[in-house]
Amino acid sequence: MSNAPAPKLTTTHWLIIIIASIGFLFDTYELLMTPLTAPPAIAELLGVDMTHPTVTEWTGKLLWITALCGGIFGLIGGKLTDMLGRKFVMAASIFVYSFSPFCAAYSTSLGMFIFFRSLTFIGVCVEFIAAITWLAEVFEDKHQKEKWLGITQAFASLGGLLVTGINVWILSHMKDLPALGLPVASSWRYLLMTGILPAIPIALMLPFVPESKVWKEKKAAGLLKRASIGQLFAPELRRVTIVTAILSACAYGLAFGALQITPLRIAPVCRNLLKRARRWLRCANRPPNRPSL
Repeated sequence: MSNAPAPKLTTTHWLIIIIASIGFLFDTYELLMTPLTAPPAIAELLGVDMTHPTVTEWTGKLLWITALCGGIFGLIGGKLTDMLGRKFVMAASIFVYSFSPFCAAYSTSLGMFIFFRSLTFIGVCVEFIAAITWLAEVFEDKHQKEKWLGITQAFASLGGLLVTGINVWILSHMKDLPALGLPVASSWRYLLMTGILPAIPIALMLPFVPESKVWKEKKAAGLLKRASIGQLFAPELRRVTIVTAILSACAYGLAFGALQITPLRIAPVCRNLLKRARRWLRCANRPPNRPSL
């Protein structure tokens, strides 16, 4: 085993790390807009009250429609990263998921809203694949590769905190926000407009980072041939493929479901329980009525 020190990170390495971190951060940010924007958006676009059963029905449909679109195009994204390059596909997918929520803010129909939210999920899923591949090929040292893949992906955990904080700020400053040509000045529309934020630093930094050197060399040598899906189910790989797919589906389904459903179902229940608890405490601490003399 070699004890040679890991190579020093260059300015290019740091720029790529920053771009990937921003990408992973806003992956979660863009996805977790759904539970915050879907119910009020659906209610407004259909002209019904938030408590109407149709809102719950279409919110559920939106969750699986967008996830399905993201999954399908995620498979295609792997092929695109080999055909067009890691940097190009990652940048393109970030711009897709940056501008699609901005466009969704101007939705005038439910179909338009669902289309742009699905486009956002597609951008996120493709970006995740391209960014991981790009990072893995940038670092030649194995320890550095594992370290920075973990650190940059950890930024995804901050996306939920960021989108929640911005949503709270928007709700508290609604009366001071400009109309910006929106059909209706609604908080969910302003929140969706913030989805364009990652496009700004990415556009400024991308010209200064190169395409993956490994990808260029493999592309020139004609070594970017992809295995067919059928090969994954060859007798010697079938069990591993099926078990891994099931475990991955359960893990992502549990995490995705918890993140998306908590604000819609669990949080309101907790709020109601807290309200009842406060009401009970007020009643318990209220002094008994004294009989009049």
